[in-house]
Amino acid sequence: MNDQPMYIMSIDQGTTSTRAIIFDHGGQIVASGQQEHEQIFPRSGWVEHDALEIWRNTRAVVADALQKAEINRHQLAAVGITNQRETAVVWDKATGEPVYNAIVWQDTRTQRICDELAGEEGADKYKERVGLPLATYFSGPKVKWILDNVEGVRARAEAGELLFGNTDSWLLWNLTGGAENGVHVTDVTNASRTMLMNIDTLDWNADIAADMGIPLSMLPEIRSSSEVYGHGRKQGLLIDTPIAGILGDQQAATFGQACFEVGQAKNTYGTGNFMLINTGEDLVRSENGLLTTVAYKIGENKPVYALEGSIAVTGSLVQWMRDNLGMISEAPEIEDLAKKVPDSGGLFIVPAFSGLFAPHWRSDARGAMVGMTRFHNRHHIARATLEATAYQSREVLDAMVADAEHEGVELSELKVDGGMVANETLMQFQADILGVPVVRPQVIETTALGAAYAAGIAVGFWNGEQDVIDNWAEGKRWEPAMDEDARARSMRLWAKAVERTLDWVDEDVEALQD
Repeated sequence: MNDQPMYIMSIDQGTTSTRAIIFDHGGQIVASGQQEHEQIFPRSGWVEHDALEIWRNTRAVVADALQKAEINRHQLAAVGITNQRETAVVWDKATGEPVYNAIVWQDTRTQRICDELAGEEGADKYKERVGLPLATYFSGPKVKWILDNVEGVRARAEAGELLFGNTDSWLLWNLTGGAENGVHVTDVTNASRTMLMNIDTLDWNADIAADMGIPLSMLPEIRSSSEVYGHGRKQGLLIDTPIAGILGDQQAATFGQACFEVGQAKNTYGTGNFMLINTGEDLVRSENGLLTTVAYKIGENKPVYALEGSIAVTGSLVQWMRDNLGMISEAPEIEDLAKKVPDSGGLFIVPAFSGLFAPHWRSDARGAMVGMTRFHNRHHIARATLEATAYQSREVLDAMVADAEHEGVELSELKVDGGMVANETLMQFQADILGVPVVRPQVIETTALGAAYAAGIAVGFWNGEQDVIDNWAEGKRWEPAMDEDARARSMRLWAKAVERTLDWVDEDVEALQD
């Protein structure tokens, strides 16, 4: 009998890096490992990752975390996976070789495919069935692009030789044996982001798959977010360890933030921003540019749904300031610059690098900096960079309030997590522009923690949602300090700035970018 303390490992496969984090029963971090992977930009608007590099990094960070914790696999009760959603991988099931790089959720190459699929019915053609508008964001059109554009791939797919999955499925298949009987499964949260799953019945929609020319044989089996899918094989450090939880990254953060009651919401500040509000077991169909998505499903329990507002560029705007403009050498320096001025001086940055996501859904938009005068300097630009994240989040919150009004849902505070919540200047401005308190938990790695909870619940390490609630603890709270007139004026000017970004992309722009 193993009398050593037991832990849960979470593999967090994100947009810019892969991490393995080990948690104890109290939900505290014991150790972690992290490796960044290459961001591949073959053309303007195209974003890719090397799926094999991600798999190599996963093995490395698992080893690193175990070594730092000074434990081995026998002290892991289970492993959970959380992942960048909508990033599509297509691979050969006999060899494990991807047929093309993973196409990342930010990629916009599928706009023409989306337009063709929409036809005269428009972008909401499938929304009643899948909860999503036709947009470049989602996985299905990306798979169609690979089948249509990579030589010989469609014939191989139709012959049953290829598999598709978001990065959760890619990692699970490899962890459980790969070409040697690897488990090809996804969970309901990831499946709900493909544009191929019926949002009410939680099964694949054969008609939509046929419209996109995607053979059903490629698709993973849809399972709950918390159950034992298989055990570690081949990957020796996790051999025989149960892989028992999968949640897409934003749903994992919602779970880790203990947003289990209707009306509870969280906002994750990462590469992009993602706000989710729990709507319970009822499907709420947005009339204000939000997505209807599955929040989680625990074992045999009924699914719990959410409304989501997805913002494409927030933290990646800071990265752009660092890598492309060289204004800072490390991301945290943006706050030091921003604090040197009391406000942005009327300067606004709308980071529509790959169009605008919620609540606008305008793929024709491109980034703009407006309101510039000779008065402005790099401190104002830094301030406007941070404020752009808060303004975009306010737009999403307004849409949520409008959608939820008839449900009697009212947001009293916003739980926040992700890397940018360490930026206290941003958090205070976020509370100011929202007009509600912003609350940061003690453990801000809620994405990895949520996947750990899902896995631990599946194997009895935790008893259920109540243990998650009991473990959650407030770290810091920011109260709004801006008066209503100033808030309304700021939002009116932000709306003017957003208007300036629309209708930018046309054939001439595309010709210049090719």
